[in-house]
Amino acid sequence: MHVSRIGLVAITAGVASAKTCYDMTVQVPVTARNGVFDKISTPQTNIDATAFALHASTQAVNVTADALSGYATVSGLYDISAQYCMPDNVGDNAHVLQILTHGMGFDKSYWDLPYENHNYSYVDHALSRGYHTLAYDRLGLGKSSHGDAKNEIQSFLELEALAQLTRMVREGSISDSCIKQPSKIVHVGHSFGSAQTYGLTAKYPDLSDGIILTGFSMNASFMGMFISGANFQQARFNKRQESDYSAGYFTSGDIGNNMYLYFAPGHFDIDLLAFAEATKQPSTIGELLTVASMAPLNKFAGPVYIINGDKDIPFCGGDCFATGGTSESIPAAAKAVFPSASAFSAYIQPNTGHGINLHHNATGAYQQIHDFLGTHGL
Repeated sequence: MHVSRIGLVAITAGVASAKTCYDMTVQVPVTARNGVFDKISTPQTNIDATAFALHASTQAVNVTADALSGYATVSGLYDISAQYCMPDNVGDNAHVLQILTHGMGFDKSYWDLPYENHNYSYVDHALSRGYHTLAYDRLGLGKSSHGDAKNEIQSFLELEALAQLTRMVREGSISDSCIKQPSKIVHVGHSFGSAQTYGLTAKYPDLSDGIILTGFSMNASFMGMFISGANFQQARFNKRQESDYSAGYFTSGDIGNNMYLYFAPGHFDIDLLAFAEATKQPSTIGELLTVASMAPLNKFAGPVYIINGDKDIPFCGGDCFATGGTSESIPAAAKAVFPSASAFSAYIQPNTGHGINLHHNATGAYQQIHDFLGTHGL
């Protein structure tokens, strides 16, 4: 099936075992107050990318403050590439929709990895529990609209894109869409996508009924490890992947850097590491400059679940239990910023790095997430 309506949504459908998925492009109007980072130049070469990483990872340096000259309104009509999946034979039954926001280095396929017949599919597990899913490429990445890497594709604009997409789904206002209007919405994020989910509910707490934050904590002190470990290179110079990414879109340097960022040694399929390297996606300098711009307090009133791999690098420094006795785990310390949550729980998945979905025991993490949702009426 193929349906196209210019300016609204284009849809194609594919059927897999026990599920039906629709690929679509949704046009979303987005307006945000973005940072203006005129005090630094957009890196043009790989040497420039390394120079930025050195600056950003130096102790006691606030690269965002160094680069910021003010704020400006950014507005546009952007294409968001998404995939909507539902279990077969659902009829018109009420359902909970999970909106899935990927992290840096990935696109929406992170949630439904086309590897080993989808044995690493978060989407398949969610559908087996009766949920519908909407995974999308974050604004600026994958098949969604790209833009200026420094002053356009930032956390602020991406957050507003997620908010608008959520409103459109809740209201059933996506024309010609196959998306069934949900009874409730759960937002699920990974890494930067979790930061987006956190920011969404801090600013618009009524847009979500529950949030799952994977690969996340409120501790930003390890970001230097992530930035330096990535060995950033310009995405436009990647000869293996054709793209229209401009200067300031960075990918990790090589397969070793990818392993450092996302994998726990001894607990993953080496061929999956090669697959992740071959399909990796970039992040922008604008995202890196705004990733730590999260509100210090979130008054979201629904249930909150945080799940991290025990060896997570960017949010735990490689050991989520190394708290010095201040809390049960580094992610658990986030409970203090959710004073209104109806329920809060933090879980540490053993033998797992930052990319939870990429490990042998990924389905164990999926089970933990959906048990939490079921316990709390979602």
